[in-house]
Amino acid sequence: MSSLRDKMNRLRGSSSPASSSEEAAAAVQAPEPPPAADTDHLETLSEEWSSMGVKLLHNEAGSFLMRRLVYPAGHQHGIHCLGELPSASAGLRAFHEVPIDAEQLLYLDLETTGLGVGTGNVPFMVGLAYWSGSELIVEQAVIRHPAEERAMLFYLNGKLGGYRYLVSYNGKTFDWPVMQTRFILHGYNRKLWEPLHLDFLHPSRSIWKNTLASLRLSHVEEERLGIERIDDVPGSLAPQLYFQFLADGDPEPLRGVYQHNEIDMLSLVCLSIRFGHLLNGNTEGGYQLPMPAESEELIRTGLWLEKMGHAGRAELMFEAALSCERTAAATLNMLAARDKKAGNWQRAVLLWQKAVIQSVQHGSAGLSASIELAMYYEHKLKDYDSALSYVSEALELALIDPLGRRDAKRRAEIEGLRKRRERLLRKTGRKLAE
Repeated sequence: MSSLRDKMNRLRGSSSPASSSEEAAAAVQAPEPPPAADTDHLETLSEEWSSMGVKLLHNEAGSFLMRRLVYPAGHQHGIHCLGELPSASAGLRAFHEVPIDAEQLLYLDLETTGLGVGTGNVPFMVGLAYWSGSELIVEQAVIRHPAEERAMLFYLNGKLGGYRYLVSYNGKTFDWPVMQTRFILHGYNRKLWEPLHLDFLHPSRSIWKNTLASLRLSHVEEERLGIERIDDVPGSLAPQLYFQFLADGDPEPLRGVYQHNEIDMLSLVCLSIRFGHLLNGNTEGGYQLPMPAESEELIRTGLWLEKMGHAGRAELMFEAALSCERTAAATLNMLAARDKKAGNWQRAVLLWQKAVIQSVQHGSAGLSASIELAMYYEHKLKDYDSALSYVSEALELALIDPLGRRDAKRRAEIEGLRKRRERLLRKTGRKLAE
């Protein structure tokens, strides 16, 4: 037990009781790698490692494990073929307004010993993927103990500079900060590599926030990329399986972690293909990227496309959403808010009116639309009678909503509606009803 505890403490960056703080600081400030022992090159991996395609890699900083996979352009992963990446990557230029080539993209996904980006979280597996010629290369670097981390980072440091873009899923707040922390702890400059980041969690959230039950990559890939995982090891179990390996030295539990990380990398590539096609305008024909089926997803996709500088394609999404047999009032309000901001009052008013009609169940969507219409008729058209009608309807909706009795924001909203109604009554010359 004490041996396992020592291993875990070292992985978390904890000093042993016999180490002083001065010695620890000196270790961080002295990045010179220790010379690799001659016996390292005589080491051979067990059959269990070899059956997973894992090899031992050596460099001047030591040794670590590497699993390297090569996927041809024709490999199908879900609805996408990996060979679509070179064409799709051109559309990704919208993220940073600079041209993008597929061979400039470096995909990153980590398996770590815990959560957070502090020094106690160690990436025991670093997954990389990159396009080379007509193939996708996936590399998975693994450390068997803390002493191998320096060699792994030495290898990664030599590789990063060959790429301009870092592609991840939530990598801006997790994967890349974790890697930066590890580099710093081993004496590397914090700014050793400053890539342009493509974090696909953010467009996924913009488009699928309300249409998917979860924004986890495994759920997005299943619902939108046609990828089904069979007997997948959840990422949350990866630390436990790694610590099990540290305890008994048996690498078999890591087989599932390798496979999980591998699918993550392939799915991340396919997600970049999807967003690239979307930005290129390939929503029909060509690569047959399916149009969103739900009106809210259509509108959210349009809003995202507009934000990315593709207003024309965004309008196609808006028109498709409005042609749906039924569109939720909240979704209509979303598009109306966009039109209001753009000064397209004619369609905004039509959308608000439609939202009021479709709000069969008294709720916030119909209430919001009524308030917007009241403001429009009062301030834009000076039609105080119509404004009074809508504000009275809004006040009625707010009063019958049970949240109005216990929600402070709703109570303030009701008070504001009463004041607006009183003002409109004065403007129309009517008397306030008792």
